Amino acid sequence: MIQTPYYLIDKSKLKRNMDIIQYVREQSGAKALLALKCFATWSVFDLMSQYMDGTTSSSLNEVKLGKLKFGGETHAYSVAYADHEIEEVLAHSDKIIFNSIGQLERFEQASASHVRGLRLNPGVSSSEFIIADPSRPFSRLGEWDADKVLKVIDKISGFMIHNNCENSDFALFDQMLNQIEERFGALLEQVEWVSLGGGIHFTGEGYPVDAFCARLKAFSQRYGVQVYLEPGEAAITQSTSLEVTVLDTLFNGKQLAIVDSSIEAHMLDLLIYRQPAKMEPCDGPYPYMVCGKSCLAGDIFGEFNFDRELKVGDRLSFIDAAGYTMVKKNWFNGVQMPAIAVRQLDGSIELVREFGFEDFVSSLS
Repeated sequence: MIQTPYYLIDKSKLKRNMDIIQYVREQSGAKALLALKCFATWSVFDLMSQYMDGTTSSSLNEVKLGKLKFGGETHAYSVAYADHEIEEVLAHSDKIIFNSIGQLERFEQASASHVRGLRLNPGVSSSEFIIADPSRPFSRLGEWDADKVLKVIDKISGFMIHNNCENSDFALFDQMLNQIEERFGALLEQVEWVSLGGGIHFTGEGYPVDAFCARLKAFSQRYGVQVYLEPGEAAITQSTSLEVTVLDTLFNGKQLAIVDSSIEAHMLDLLIYRQPAKMEPCDGPYPYMVCGKSCLAGDIFGEFNFDRELKVGDRLSFIDAAGYTMVKKNWFNGVQMPAIAVRQLDGSIELVREFGFEDFVSSLS
């Protein structure tokens, strides 16, 4: 038995998402790139690369990881490239997408022989959280003035537009795409490819996939462009759990259970967005607040109902734990970093990475 805590990636559940992505590619003509900012655990790239066209990135390190570990097309994007990075970024990418006209012009000569794109900001998004809203007031993410972009249209061949965020509402996606067309239609007609970014939850239960495919295909045909999607959460949703063990129980007005993990260290988005972790539904008669072991007072996974009293040594499993977890894990409090395990398609479980004291030490100086 693997020592907790550890992330367990289930390839059979991952394949379900891959099958939907493959269907969307076939029916819509769109290409799909894995957004490494969400999930970059390359131990399962052998499976994912069979169903996706490549990767997209947010940094030099992600560009290199995508090129070396995933293959296929490698799109490079960053909010800002440093002068000392640009040569390596270009060497490891097929397309480079600049966040601003300023960056495009700064690196125009260096990228002269490269496929280049520019990020557009349509001023609308599906985000419910301002911290994640690319269209927030005074946003730095992309160009919004169509007239300014028109003046540099000869320097690029495509656009990236990322304004969806965990958007499971097809009608909202369609509405925002209409607004994008109204605002930037004249620009879209002059390029060869358009990435619509990530944040579209088209692998979720009940999503109208065929309507989504038809909308993408119509968009592609109207403007004569190759459409790209950049699924992150959509690629890995419901594929992974965080396995933990109960270390202590106590009562302080509520029944509490402390586990050998931490939201700040292992599921940071729960803290950032003030959301609870997820477990398989259980409506048992024993309620517990499940807490992390760090010194942060608000290190709380959430409140859950169990079918029996929890005891020291009990194993618990938080589901849907792939996105923005392994890429954000950290050594806060020196809490043991979760190992990474993979349940292969044949059902066997392989421990692919463990972290120890030397990793903790080497992360500091």
